[in-house]
Amino acid sequence: MVKYVNISTNTITLGQFLKLADIIQSGGMAKWFLSEHKVFINGELEQRRGRKLKENDRVEIDGIGMFQITRG
Repeated sequence: MVKYVNISTNTITLGQFLKLADIIQSGGMAKWFLSEHKVFINGELEQRRGRKLKENDRVEIDGIGMFQITRG
């Protein structure tokens, strides 16, 4: 099941996304989270918390779920 995360800007960083989706509680946890979990952006493994995400990007986190970025 895909969960949709709505953003109000053109792009959002992966670290901001993790906080917005309530996966982490603060932006400072992003580096730790990415070192402990496999995160895929559009099917590619990603470890940079500054990676820019945009509308229609899909984020898959092992053991947590699948997310899609929406804008509106």
